[in-house]
Amino acid sequence: MIPKILFILFVIGLMPFVFENSFAQIKSGGFGDSPFERDYGDVKFLDAYFGTINEKIEIDGGDSNVPFTVVFANVGTQDITGIRGQLSLPLGFSASDGPGSIIFADSDSNSLAGENFHLTFFVNIDKNVKIQQYPGTAKVDYSRLRESGVRTAFADFNFKITGDSVINVKAQEPFLTSLKTNNVSIEISNDGSAPISGVDIVATNTQTELASTSSSTTNVENVVILESNWDVGQINPKTSKYLTATVYVPEGLKGDTLRIPLSISYYNPHGDLKQISKIVDFYIKGLIDLTVFNVEVIELSGTQMVVGEIINEGNQDGLFGFVTVEPRGDSNIVSNTQFIDEIEVDAPVPFNVPIEFDGEPKYGEHDITITVRYKDSTRDEIFLTHDATIFVKEPTNDEDGPDFTMIIIPIALVIGAGIYVIRRRKKAKIEAS
Repeated sequence: MIPKILFILFVIGLMPFVFENSFAQIKSGGFGDSPFERDYGDVKFLDAYFGTINEKIEIDGGDSNVPFTVVFANVGTQDITGIRGQLSLPLGFSASDGPGSIIFADSDSNSLAGENFHLTFFVNIDKNVKIQQYPGTAKVDYSRLRESGVRTAFADFNFKITGDSVINVKAQEPFLTSLKTNNVSIEISNDGSAPISGVDIVATNTQTELASTSSSTTNVENVVILESNWDVGQINPKTSKYLTATVYVPEGLKGDTLRIPLSISYYNPHGDLKQISKIVDFYIKGLIDLTVFNVEVIELSGTQMVVGEIINEGNQDGLFGFVTVEPRGDSNIVSNTQFIDEIEVDAPVPFNVPIEFDGEPKYGEHDITITVRYKDSTRDEIFLTHDATIFVKEPTNDEDGPDFTMIIIPIALVIGAGIYVIRRRKKAKIEAS
């Protein structure tokens, strides 16, 4: 029994020498076969982009003398000095000194152990370079403190031509009218070559915001804007988005320019949050509010005429006014126009248009349209139409009655001749005596 137990223990002790170790392990050669590169050195690449160490910038094909920054970390245990960089970029990119020149950069200071440092190169970009990702290589020469000789590190990386975003704003209709509520549409366009996302717009210096500010930069606090914040989203290159607002303008701003400042925040192609300010301008017109009333037919000097009045309840005179009477339905009244000049505020302006017929006169009811044509302060022509029904009376028939004109004229001639004869006889008697 005891020999069997000793044999079993002997076999168990021999197994590690017969079979290979089954635990996970890294083969000889360190981390070289790992999917993640773990080569150790003094300099480690962190990032590469167009811009400076403080800010990334958007660039496009054809830009010149553009800063290109490569960021490294000193991951060694000693400080390094004498840092000098050389940049290799693909076709279409060249040094700012001109084609064929080597792209060099020097660091302004030493790099302490565990700290980051950067190299800024200046690059010209060919106008035919497309918006996409490109490969690049940076070579860094440096020296360790208290050590002679120069060490060299290489870094392969990818960088991107982002394109350039250009944001513009404008009003779809640049005119507002005082004394009324205006529906405003503002166009936000991206005229550049790079998309922008997360676009959020705020109208600043409004009445709500004015309470928390010491002063106003525009006159927008004098109007009422019902909407002041808009979430626009993404705007692709060469496209536009639109935002709408409801604006009430009081009477006192007639003739002024309303300036609405907009604060626009968005994410650029680098993913950085940006904020810019734009101003949308509107010209405020006066209100011309016309009403046609008291339309009827009267007879003047034997001619029947359509008469009426126009009242302007706004705060701006209408200019170069015309009134046109046109037939509707089966009416055969001929269209006729009268010039009435200015249509002043709060002062009824009368009009009278003679009635003429196309063919035989038709008496009784006629459906007509009265059109008032005028211009506002910006010389835009405006039309106001008013439908009405008039009654044209048949003229009185005087053919069977006596013609008093034929009677009165002979009598007047006879009386005149008698007076003449009497005066001649009196004069003859006076001369005879």
